[in-house]
Amino acid sequence: MDGLQSENAGVDGIGENAEEKYRALAYDTALSTLVAVAVYVVVKVSLDGIRQWRARISVLIVGSGPVGLTAALVAVRSGKVLKLTVLDERYRTALLCRPQQIALDPRSVKFLLGLGVDFDNMEGCWHNEHFFTRIGVFQEYLLSILEQKKQKVDVKVQLGTKFTEEYLRRIPHNDWPRVIVVADGSCGDSCSVLGISSDYTVESCHAYGANATIERLDQRQVPTPEIRAHSLYFDLSAYGVEALREHRNPTTKPGFHLKIYGTFRNRYIALACPSSDTKMVRFLRHTANSSIMKNIFHQSFNAYKTDIEPRLSDVTLHHMQCSRRLFEIQLSHRRISAAYIEGDNVAVTVEGEAARVLNFDTGCGVNLGMQGLESMGTFIYRIATAVDQNDILEALLAKMQHSRQVAEAFKQTGLAESMYD
Repeated sequence: MDGLQSENAGVDGIGENAEEKYRALAYDTALSTLVAVAVYVVVKVSLDGIRQWRARISVLIVGSGPVGLTAALVAVRSGKVLKLTVLDERYRTALLCRPQQIALDPRSVKFLLGLGVDFDNMEGCWHNEHFFTRIGVFQEYLLSILEQKKQKVDVKVQLGTKFTEEYLRRIPHNDWPRVIVVADGSCGDSCSVLGISSDYTVESCHAYGANATIERLDQRQVPTPEIRAHSLYFDLSAYGVEALREHRNPTTKPGFHLKIYGTFRNRYIALACPSSDTKMVRFLRHTANSSIMKNIFHQSFNAYKTDIEPRLSDVTLHHMQCSRRLFEIQLSHRRISAAYIEGDNVAVTVEGEAARVLNFDTGCGVNLGMQGLESMGTFIYRIATAVDQNDILEALLAKMQHSRQVAEAFKQTGLAESMYD
């Protein structure tokens, strides 16, 4: 009996030892697996990080206007561009002598400061946190910055060169850009060269407006702060229209809003009012007498101009060109503002007035283009570090969504910020 118990005890001891060895083996296996997985994850993350850090792409920008050159600066500062080419069919002289003035609002100023733009080294003036300068001056400054960036990035500015199918065919397939930014303005045809649809969505800004321009060659070409006036009414009794101060929308400021902007040599006037059905608005929308709007701009300019510039007289009135009547202010924006050329693995984004354009000049149109560029840095980074086509398509989708948001935001508050306030 004692022998049987001893034998059973021996068997139990052997079983316990085997179980302990099995547990130890399972623990070692699990620990080894965990370590292997951890090492794999660390190595993969490190390699992905190194790949993303080293990722560099080639970018082609079509158009060297304010938006195109700002896009070039965004690309350079993204740290993900190995080669940058800026293309424009205009020559340098025609590009830099443009007399029009631009007004950069506080949002654009903040954006440009983040890109390293030093406004103290640019000809212009400040007023109400807006910076006013000539387009040519702004473009020349950005070109000088890009010239300085050549030490870190292969930057080529090809002026006097048109973007065509022949230009694309001359590019070796291995040198094709990964990103093409189209910023050639509302009249450019680069999108058609790339096969991007020219369909636009046209939406009302729920306002009416008119524009006028005055060119006086004897005046200075100096940046000048804008002038705004609000709640204006016009005496049209001579034309059978009473100046009734009626307005139907209590949430908007009544009457007309006036803005005078530009240099003393090239003066621009914008007149706008929220949509309404008053007698005066109806009359100015449908009148066939073009002299009525001319008289309104004439009298408005003389009433609100700066003290140091000459008045417009009947003799000098021929220097003015203006809208014949009030028109509906509309914003047009492309249905497709980003695309993927699959065979060549190229991502395309459309910016500035090539993507969205207002049929009414407020002197602040460049700010709409700057807002569209706020997502450009992220877009270039995502394309440069994309692992597969899905990553590229997601980046393009995000860019298109941002473009639509910019258009929608302008419809809601754009005229209020640029004209009504």
